[in-house]
Amino acid sequence: MVTNYTENNYLVLIGKVISDKKFSHEIYGESFYVFNLEVPRLSGNEDIIPITISERLLANFDLDEGKKVVIEGQFRSYNSYENERNRLILTVFAKDIMEYNEQQEDEETKTSSQVSNEVVLNGYICKKPIYRQTPFGREISDILLAVNRAYNKSDYIPCIAWGRNARFCQNLEVGTEVKIVGRVQSRIYEKKFEDGTVEQRVAYEVSVGSLEVINKKDDENTAAEELNEEAI
Repeated sequence: MVTNYTENNYLVLIGKVISDKKFSHEIYGESFYVFNLEVPRLSGNEDIIPITISERLLANFDLDEGKKVVIEGQFRSYNSYENERNRLILTVFAKDIMEYNEQQEDEETKTSSQVSNEVVLNGYICKKPIYRQTPFGREISDILLAVNRAYNKSDYIPCIAWGRNARFCQNLEVGTEVKIVGRVQSRIYEKKFEDGTVEQRVAYEVSVGSLEVINKKDDENTAAEELNEEAI
């Protein structure tokens, strides 16, 4: 699989299946399932990414725990209503799946194996980025990106930028079109409620590796500025 930069929402993941598939939902008679994929980081840690996949892709594919696979698809969001509150749910929607074979020598597999977690998004800033610094002085900007999908739908993808990318993003206006290349990451956090109880949750977001502002002029896209930051 080779990254297709012509799409406004594209990702490729290489990881290990670590859960059984579970039924998720059905649309027009087509069943969809979810499972967890463990994707290694360069640091030696792992991200646990939820994958949504159609029964059609599993018709001739055994999704066994421990199997290493390549997923090609999109990072998507949908709203879930829980306890009278709206919650944004994020998942990887698989468009293709194949078993990963480290011994395979064809050029396509060589290209894919160099990147085990990459996502490319073209979208619009839909909320003013929030710039902050950690207690250790690390600069961070939280970004919410609206990425258009077919049938007049949009995915709302939380992204997090670091360092000089974070400083640059704090000045971006709502409606700015950007291209982001990064990786999907999982992060455990604690949700505190008014009654004092605490619940451990998992957040999913895109860690920004590079960010490019897109200007539209005479129907042609030109890069206004491009920043690159090494992914952590």
